[in-house]
Amino acid sequence: MQIRKISLITILLLVAAIADAFGNENKSAAGLPNVILIVADDLGYGDLSCYGQKKFQTPEIDKLAAEGMQFSQHYAGAPVCAPSRSALLTARHTGHTTIRGNKKVNKYGDFPLSATDTILPQLFKENGYTTAMFGKWGLGYPGSSGDVSQKGFDSFFGYYGHLAAHNYHPEKLYFNNEPVAIPQNKKYSNQVYAPAMIHDSVLAFMERNSHHPFFLYIPTVIPHAELAAPSVYLQEQLNKYGTEHPYKGIKTLRFATKFGAYDAQYSPKAAFAAMLQILDKQVGEIVASLKQKGIYENTIIIITSDNGPHKEGGAQPDYFNSNAGLRGYKRDLYEGGIRVPLIVHWPEKIKPGKSNLISANWDLMPTLADIIQAEMPAQTDGVSLLPTLLQLPEKQVQHSYLYWEFHEQGGKQAIRMNQWKAVVLNAKQPKRAKFELYNLQEDPSEKADVSATYPQIVEMLKKLILQANIPSPDFPF
Repeated sequence: MQIRKISLITILLLVAAIADAFGNENKSAAGLPNVILIVADDLGYGDLSCYGQKKFQTPEIDKLAAEGMQFSQHYAGAPVCAPSRSALLTARHTGHTTIRGNKKVNKYGDFPLSATDTILPQLFKENGYTTAMFGKWGLGYPGSSGDVSQKGFDSFFGYYGHLAAHNYHPEKLYFNNEPVAIPQNKKYSNQVYAPAMIHDSVLAFMERNSHHPFFLYIPTVIPHAELAAPSVYLQEQLNKYGTEHPYKGIKTLRFATKFGAYDAQYSPKAAFAAMLQILDKQVGEIVASLKQKGIYENTIIIITSDNGPHKEGGAQPDYFNSNAGLRGYKRDLYEGGIRVPLIVHWPEKIKPGKSNLISANWDLMPTLADIIQAEMPAQTDGVSLLPTLLQLPEKQVQHSYLYWEFHEQGGKQAIRMNQWKAVVLNAKQPKRAKFELYNLQEDPSEKADVSATYPQIVEMLKKLILQANIPSPDFPF
């Protein structure tokens, strides 16, 4: 276990154990389910074999999908990471949530959540849960209003900023607000693979908290670029995917790899497959740990993604059909950029099934609040999916519409209402803006713009888009 090589981290984990044990002693959550929320980074709708991936298999995740509820029309909060995570954790879509785009504000980090934002872990903490996050934060920096220590987590270990998470062999990670050096990775020796190290912390947290309900948020960096995997995994995937086209990266500028750029990868297809194998193996180890501790039956495991597949660092989503034939990729508001997997597994309560309910990641907070009977913040956009999970469709509240914004590439907006999906391009330049309309029931790949055929639908959706966007001085259109 690589984490044992770094004594400082061991010490910090012992300190965390004490905090975990005594941090919520005043309010009991006994009898309530544990919750593990796994958010993959740039995992496409078609990147899991239970969602149609043919080039490789994800058997551990597939088991959870077969035993739980698998959603087919589920959406991320945005087509890039920070606003998507903000939407998920605040239960507000990108017309309302604080963070609406990837935005670095200073040398210390990313644009932060506001002090008044109530996010998902705070609900659990207020209801007696032990809470932790292991992975990528990207919603603020130490000392800001998005300081992770002020947002309901008893402990955090991982990447603070999203650019740092582009490197899988970093020279440091963070324990709460304190940087933790990884000397094995200095001078680009790349001995310690951060996702493995973070996963060890996940297992350690579960080991010391099996006696008390916990909320565990795992925003893994897999399979975001850079494309990197330990040699033992990479070797297993070599020569399985035809001709490789090496990604040269910035090999001659190695210093930059520590600050957000991508290193070279000579077998990008094999590396991508290896990364998904690692993620699948980690999920399997989490399940095995739950079973070993006798808490599997009353633990909710949720697996989703922050947006569609990327084309960075040598990634080849077309080869893997990562968007499952849908149009678009990361940074697109077409289906391929925002439709993502959602698997919810809870042996004690959820029977195997599939759902075509139109849902979004901002529904997860209301759903979990419903389960633990927590009070929701006053202003949210989500609906509880619990009736669907319990196979009570007659009690399921439906969204009147879903809405998205994207603040790069001239600005984009999208809205879905029933089978209708509108996409607005060049939204920041009204005179150049292009409004497209698709009937997803007949055309899920968004090949035929039918805006000229349905002018009344166009006008209705234009009005809804105006209503959905509450202007933000930080992310203006």
